[in-house]
Amino acid sequence: FQVWRLITNYLFFGPVGFNFLFNMIFLYRYCRMLEEGSFRGRTADFVFMFLFGGLLMTLFGLFVNLVFLGQAFTIMLVYIWSRRNPYVRMNFFGLLIFQAPFLPWVLMGFSLLLGNSIIVDLLGIAVGHIYFFLEDVFPNQPGGGRLLRTPSVLKAIFDTQEDDPNYNPLPEERPGGFAWGEGQRLGG
Repeated sequence: FQVWRLITNYLFFGPVGFNFLFNMIFLYRYCRMLEEGSFRGRTADFVFMFLFGGLLMTLFGLFVNLVFLGQAFTIMLVYIWSRRNPYVRMNFFGLLIFQAPFLPWVLMGFSLLLGNSIIVDLLGIAVGHIYFFLEDVFPNQPGGGRLLRTPSVLKAIFDTQEDDPNYNPLPEERPGGFAWGEGQRLGG
């Protein structure tokens, strides 16, 4: 009954070293770019992506005997960002210049050069592709529809309520404070 392991397996990136630092930088950077870009104002959808990806990775991880899924989760975020930003040009250590959709594959090749197993990267790419396909590709196909819907419970927790369009803020709550100078013109 060690339920916390369902979450903490995404927080382990191996011993502190180059690979650990690399994963931390990529996790921070691409998580932030997704949150500020395609998930801006949609926090519940962002959390749902985490939950959906985590659930799929846990299920697939059982079949390939993977216990720690932090690196796969990072690759999933990178994959989703790269597919949603296909025209961004990337530069990898000043050696390779390529379009963003190739970034997960470049990272997998780099992981292979470092002697790591690529099963973790392939798992992240597969889960990222499933999410991207169900969220961005399939709904735009003829006869397609949106299969992934963020539960209303997540929307109630994470998304803010829309402002009342009839609300008139007090003068001190307006941007810039009081409306100085809105009185009558002198001499007129």
